[in-house]
Amino acid sequence: MSWNINQVSKPKIKNPILIEGLPGIGNVGKIATDFMIDTLNAKKLCEISSYDLPHYVFINEENIVELPTIEIFYKNIKNHTLLLLAGDVQPIDENSCYKFCEQILDLIENQKGKKEIITLGGVGLRKNPANPKVYTAANNLEIRKKYTKNIVDNDMYGLVGPIVGVSGLLVGLAGKRKIPAVSLLAETYGHPSYLGIKPAKAILKLLNSRLKLNMNLKNLEDEILDIQAEEKTKLKSIRKQKTQNKNKDLSYIG
Repeated sequence: MSWNINQVSKPKIKNPILIEGLPGIGNVGKIATDFMIDTLNAKKLCEISSYDLPHYVFINEENIVELPTIEIFYKNIKNHTLLLLAGDVQPIDENSCYKFCEQILDLIENQKGKKEIITLGGVGLRKNPANPKVYTAANNLEIRKKYTKNIVDNDMYGLVGPIVGVSGLLVGLAGKRKIPAVSLLAETYGHPSYLGIKPAKAILKLLNSRLKLNMNLKNLEDEILDIQAEEKTKLKSIRKQKTQNKNKDLSYIG
């Protein structure tokens, strides 16, 4: 296989819930996942490397180059283990994305207990939404109901196109393995340089409630800005390739 998943610690994992938040439109998923890693003091479980990562390096404030990374962190909460999949980049093309998702699913499938997958992303709008909605799409009705309870106007059908990248494929491929999976997608401004902090906050509130994470979200915006200071510099060096539907207000998910 083309992806090397190097496990750097061996915690006891029980009833894993994988939350994926790799870069995408508005970086909504990445912002939310990075915040959870920091706030929950999650520990590193895996480092993931591959020649199917983009062929560039980042330059930090000390003018030292850094390879792009994808990592998995873990945090035991009550009778579940949160597995937080985060990183600087996504796989470079369709083939590598499928291989990446299959290996992540192999990792999840080999764990004991009840399993669940949550992917995070943004829905690109032409205007910056004042109060971003969170939409859900899932591979079965039961898990979708779990995350749409008490949410009004959550129907995505006919409003958006395909869910692009890892956020979509993980959910679809998990269904073939009978692993419940849901994608939480928040409205965000579709400009390439925009960081979707408000949309990330909307997703975090939902996760905080549904998973009983007890995260303190009072200073969320300031803390996310701190986390994203370095990432914003990295993002300027990445050319974003997005698929847009020019005829609809909700133009892209990922």
